[in-house]
Amino acid sequence: MEQQEFAGASKENTSFLKPLENRLDAIVLPRIPAWLGTTQLTMLTVVWCAGIVGFSYFAARDMRWLWAVSAMIFCQYLTDHFDGKVGKYQGAGLERWGYYMDHLLDYFFLASVLVGYSFILPQGSHYQLLIMMALFGAYDMSTFLAFATSSKLKISYLKFGPTEFRLALIVINGLIATYGTRHMIGGLRFVNAGAFVGLCFMIYSTQKRIRKIDMERRALRVPVVVIQIDESRNVGNVTVQACSSLYELGSQQQVSN
Repeated sequence: MEQQEFAGASKENTSFLKPLENRLDAIVLPRIPAWLGTTQLTMLTVVWCAGIVGFSYFAARDMRWLWAVSAMIFCQYLTDHFDGKVGKYQGAGLERWGYYMDHLLDYFFLASVLVGYSFILPQGSHYQLLIMMALFGAYDMSTFLAFATSSKLKISYLKFGPTEFRLALIVINGLIATYGTRHMIGGLRFVNAGAFVGLCFMIYSTQKRIRKIDMERRALRVPVVVIQIDESRNVGNVTVQACSSLYELGSQQQVSN
């Protein structure tokens, strides 16, 4: 029996750095050793998350540890970027497992970054980190709900995707290590405001796209004709009754049952 490809195995990414990543894939993928498979690459995110939290704790006393945090973020980018691609290249056949574990560990990665910043920033700014956690959680929620309705996993919006997000974190860590946390405390408000505006735009465009899908499916519903035979007479008396759609017939059948 022919197996249908899992829709979650393909992602729609139109970010700024995607063309550069495509060139990198062609060079790196054939050189990854066979013993380093999709499972190992995916689970390495646990190691990177632990490193982010640990080095951030040390950075509360010496900001130079933030360079080690940035190294963990870069390593997480590499393993997260190549885990699914290596699985396809090696024919691992773990599309559904990879979809689940990869996105679950992406959430752990985000949580580890915010927990790490909570060690560095003053306690008064922690509520801004909480707001940021809620906003980025809403991005994830919208992404997966949209995938459930359209079978398209879109991971970039306004040319901004996971790679650009990690690059921004590395730049922020460099600025904090060099100039301290004073500017970041005020900058969090602007980051959250921008994230909220972007979230509103994403929700509006996503619901508009899903509504279009529903309207197109509605237009494809073809009226049918049901022929009923009146058996009370000897002569076949045919009555024609028009129903609006197959969908309504199915609904009527469910009610009668």
